[in-house]
Amino acid sequence: MKKIIYTLTILVWMTSCSDVLDIENIDNYDPEQVWNDERLANAYLANLYSMFGNWSTGADRTSQQIAGIVWYEDQITISNDNFKSWNYNQIRLINQAIQDVQTGTLSQEVKDEVLGQALFMRAYAYFEMVMYHGGVPYIKVPQDRYEDDLYVARNTTAECFDFLIEDLDQAIDLLPTHIESSSSDYGKIDGNFALAFKGKVLLYKASPQFNPSNPWDNSHWQEAFEANKLAYETLLEQGYALVADYSNVALEERNSEVVFSVINSYPNKTAVWEHGVRPGSESRGPASACPTWEFIKEFPMKDGKLYSDPTGAYYMSEADFLQNYWKNRDPRFDKSIVWAGKTYEVSGKAGKRQYTALGIAHELDDFGINPAAQTNSTNLDRYTGFFILKNSLLNLTQAEVQQYDLDYVLMRFAEVMLNYAEAANEMGDMTTALEILRQIRERAGITPGNDGNFGIQVGSREQIREAILAERNIEFCFEGHRFWDLRRLRMLDRLDGTTKHGVESIAIDEDGSEMPLVEARSLASAYELTEEDFKYSILQVPRSGVKVSVVPETYYFFPIQKAVLDRNPNLEQNEGWGGTFDPTLE
Repeated sequence: MKKIIYTLTILVWMTSCSDVLDIENIDNYDPEQVWNDERLANAYLANLYSMFGNWSTGADRTSQQIAGIVWYEDQITISNDNFKSWNYNQIRLINQAIQDVQTGTLSQEVKDEVLGQALFMRAYAYFEMVMYHGGVPYIKVPQDRYEDDLYVARNTTAECFDFLIEDLDQAIDLLPTHIESSSSDYGKIDGNFALAFKGKVLLYKASPQFNPSNPWDNSHWQEAFEANKLAYETLLEQGYALVADYSNVALEERNSEVVFSVINSYPNKTAVWEHGVRPGSESRGPASACPTWEFIKEFPMKDGKLYSDPTGAYYMSEADFLQNYWKNRDPRFDKSIVWAGKTYEVSGKAGKRQYTALGIAHELDDFGINPAAQTNSTNLDRYTGFFILKNSLLNLTQAEVQQYDLDYVLMRFAEVMLNYAEAANEMGDMTTALEILRQIRERAGITPGNDGNFGIQVGSREQIREAILAERNIEFCFEGHRFWDLRRLRMLDRLDGTTKHGVESIAIDEDGSEMPLVEARSLASAYELTEEDFKYSILQVPRSGVKVSVVPETYYFFPIQKAVLDRNPNLEQNEGWGGTFDPTLE
């Protein structure tokens, strides 16, 4: 938790007039009051900042990183509301601000700041819609349901990208370039965030998702390269940089790597993270997000190469790796994952180790089917034998886990760097791409090797592309990037037909025989069992229900919900979903 005096300082712009606006509904307000009063204008915008979300333990459940089968057959249909983004109420509120602020009596400086934030918000909201569905009606004025023609047709995807960049360019011109971490305005959108986000938008525009017949050599890559190069160089010049310790990306708030964060502060605003990642015995119920064995294997070794790479210093067979998976790993593994027998000093408990073995671990922590335990685990459909450590506040006691209030890092400089690396590589500048990868891996603590490439396989554009994708998978783990990266690169086949697994641990004696559970429990109670005192086996998760992901080609663009189409006869459904609208740029 943050100290109260700190809380008041960082939230003043978001909380100073919230009580006033709470009296009146933001959907039905008096513009003459709001846009003639700076405090009320800021409060109006603060209500819209919820669009940026907050920490979510399940953000990567859609990928191989987290247990749970999201992609069951017909998860997405035209009838349900799964994976639909069509929030025109939010768009109307943003457009209302863009229109009304210019008619009020606020100073021009305040008007520009409000207008810049609102233009960015509009682009941010529409980008999600386009990312989901392709082209949408890009409405720029607040519509009146009684007077305006609400039956607006979809703009083409190309038109939408043009409008997105237009809004972002205007926002960049109006916003302050940089809001200092010591400012009471910290947490507001600034020009640097807008510049970095523009690079991300153009990366999507160039991507295979929108250019299926010419995925890697289309003309949009030049635009993406220029925008991401500018964002990288501009932010670098202003002092943005990777923090020295990967653990501190979020734990050290307002650091040099944070490009934009959502401000949390107990008791005013907390996030669902700590009590979602902790083992149940140290939380308020079972953990809701557990890393899979598939993801454990994807972390490189200390030399930057996979355990299965015969050229690596730590090459192991599958059988050997299962019994030694925690050894000689990329240091980000230790900083991101909790495993059986690992020292895990949660709730301030010095020397505590985490156990998951059935018959040894707490019933809210165990995972396995060991018959010697003579009991059944209740966690076989949700646990894996691993928990998330990344971004955890270990000092919080069990009673305090719902007080988690770390600022939510929505964009950080590492993403700006890897976006630039990706665009550079596709433009043939593999030197820049490789240098950025080296910097990311050097910060991670991977050894450089004799060639200084930190285990990266260098050669073709395709090899660097895969290296960047693999690096994003690890660097941004549990931050909600993985599925969307695979989708924009048209690599969802890497998820289709896959299953997920966990690892059961069973305590053993020195000769490899199973240790009597009475003895094992006694040793565990004193934290004397280490990783070496267990044998490991793989179990499929979940143990019941749907076990295989189904991710068809049609998921590169999601359909518009039938209920929306029924209300507007001028809307066309996407191709592949019974319609004729082409959501790509072709």
